Amino acid sequence: MQAAPLRAPSRPLPSVTGALRAVEAVLLRGGQRTARRNAWTSVLEDRRRAKDRREAQYVLEAAATGHPQAT
Repeated sequence: MQAAPLRAPSRPLPSVTGALRAVEAVLLRGGQRTARRNAWTSVLEDRRRAKDRREAQYVLEAAATGHPQAT
């Protein structure tokens, strides 16, 4: 009886680099979510500060021109 010839796998074995990239993708998914959440929080905070600046500017201009109804 003859031994069956060895066949090469139909797809190549994953490389170390490919395995590390897969692990990195799994681990960084949550980090991306956190980064996006932090970025959105920063946008909202910037909008709030801009609104506060506009209101303060309006009050200061009204006080400088002598229109007390704005204060």
